[in-house]
Amino acid sequence: MAGIIDFPQVVQEALEDFGDLFDNEPQRRHFAEYLTGLFVAARKTVTGINAEFARTTDPSCLNRFVHHEAWDVQALNQRRLDLLQEDPDTRYSDHGTIALDNTLIDHTGQLIDDVGWFWDHAAERYKIAHDYLIANYVCPSGKHYPLDFRCFQKREQCQARNAPFKDHTELFQDLVDWVDSRHIPGTFAMDSYFTNAPILNYIHSKQLGDGRPRGYVGSLKFNRKLVYRGRTLKASALAALIGPGLRKPLREGDKQQWYFTCTLRIPDVQHKVRVVILWPSREAANPRIILVSNRVQWEVTRVVRVYRHRWTGTETFHRDGKQQLGLGDCQLRTREGQTRHMYLVMLAYSLLMRQLRQGHAYEWAYQKLTTIGEACRAILRETLRTTLRWAIERVQVFAWDKDRVVAHLGLTGEG
Repeated sequence: MAGIIDFPQVVQEALEDFGDLFDNEPQRRHFAEYLTGLFVAARKTVTGINAEFARTTDPSCLNRFVHHEAWDVQALNQRRLDLLQEDPDTRYSDHGTIALDNTLIDHTGQLIDDVGWFWDHAAERYKIAHDYLIANYVCPSGKHYPLDFRCFQKREQCQARNAPFKDHTELFQDLVDWVDSRHIPGTFAMDSYFTNAPILNYIHSKQLGDGRPRGYVGSLKFNRKLVYRGRTLKASALAALIGPGLRKPLREGDKQQWYFTCTLRIPDVQHKVRVVILWPSREAANPRIILVSNRVQWEVTRVVRVYRHRWTGTETFHRDGKQQLGLGDCQLRTREGQTRHMYLVMLAYSLLMRQLRQGHAYEWAYQKLTTIGEACRAILRETLRTTLRWAIERVQVFAWDKDRVVAHLGLTGEG
């Protein structure tokens, strides 16, 4: 919304928590402007964010803040994660889930660092995009937030800048190292694209504080080879051997599915795994999904619950980040600018996640917030109320005429 007079409460609190990471007051103001814009701006680009404020600097100043000014984005990200540990609902837990997946952030031009043509399976077409691999954390409370990310770069892009090429498996392993080096507890969860032998072995090689290997739950492609009772066969062939009489019911709430589980080996995987095959009904010809975990002693319900958190942790951030917080709106051309935008979106998402499902409505929200979209709309209403109160006060108390108010709010359409 145009004519913003003051920063919303969420942003003012963020200034108190993160302001010391910036060297001067102009940097802090630009930080607050950018966050506010991610919440409420119609166009979440540098120009679009700048245009929302009644009085501010030239757009080039905000552009310089994101691109060039000296502030440590890694320190910002670590402060964000430290802040989340202060709340029991967003604190790390042994029962947490570390969900990893990649997402395409599409763009309209090819002059942005690291973009390329990628196949979008959902849209069934190629698009110009960044390919981000993101690690997300899902807490036992159900709250979730991104941890860190890696941007995939095509081999020719790496060669052009004389940088080492890393495929998706290596980037996944980088994020595993990042999580493990910070002793973040929880179980890794991933879809079938990442459930390959190098990744499974890599996770299993990492140890928790008690000496146990780190755990994972992933889904298997139906053509993945398994070794079952001395025979090597495809996962789909194993599922076909399991008749209705061998399937057991698995009820969650009012939903029921049927499962079979066993411990076996996967070629090239250096440890035993538990496989859980799930069917939508007892008589179903084909399974709905096949899960695999190195937690061979776990109950089936826990394996299924961890995998369900994979969707919670990845798809919801990808969706809300794109639809509500401008994850794909940034048109900055440099790698540094895109990276800083990404971390600022992650901060905006985390600040809102802390507000959700609280036992009381915040004064600025006037209601209990349950979704990121609701939180953004509540901030927009708060910002509009602030501007209207300011305008009414200028007319009634300071006797400004309406044209002066409109001009001060930058609503004349000039400039």
